[in-house]
Amino acid sequence: MEHSDGDNVTQLLQRWQAGESAALDRLLPLVYADLRRIAAAQLRHKSGHTTLQTTALVHDVLLRLLERPGLQLHDSAHLFNAAARMMRQRLVSRLRTSMSGKHGGGWRRDDFAQALDLPIPEHTDLAELDQALGELEAAEPRMAQVVELRYFVGLEMAEIAASLGVTRRTVQRDWATAQAWLRSRLAG
Repeated sequence: MEHSDGDNVTQLLQRWQAGESAALDRLLPLVYADLRRIAAAQLRHKSGHTTLQTTALVHDVLLRLLERPGLQLHDSAHLFNAAARMMRQRLVSRLRTSMSGKHGGGWRRDDFAQALDLPIPEHTDLAELDQALGELEAAEPRMAQVVELRYFVGLEMAEIAASLGVTRRTVQRDWATAQAWLRSRLAG
């Protein structure tokens, strides 16, 4: 991610949230390229979402961000974390829909473990995975953010560290611990 405009993004976010609509016009071009690159990497490396296009995912996330009137985004890191969560929710929702009986269920079942490249058993229930990530978030919010940014956004360790404002080593520790926690949680 480009963080050279981070201060400018923060200022524009604050101005937009204060009611200045012109700030949004200046903000979107600054973050759009990063969100598009993230979405493209996510869709390229994760199978099971071949019908979802990068632009559609980015626009969906941006619309959801804009539709939340009480959402306070403090800086570029907060913006990208919120976008990561929304991308995760969108992809999980699409997989749930495609796995329902009404939409082909067993006939078009994606290998979710492979699609997300998660260290989870092959036949993990999607609802159980989402619940496990929710529990991880309740216990260790930063670890859950690391998982979201790594798997659902496709960021590298250094990018995650910059986004969360921690060291790369901290992200690596959180990553290793979260992987072990998910394995143990989903093994049962």
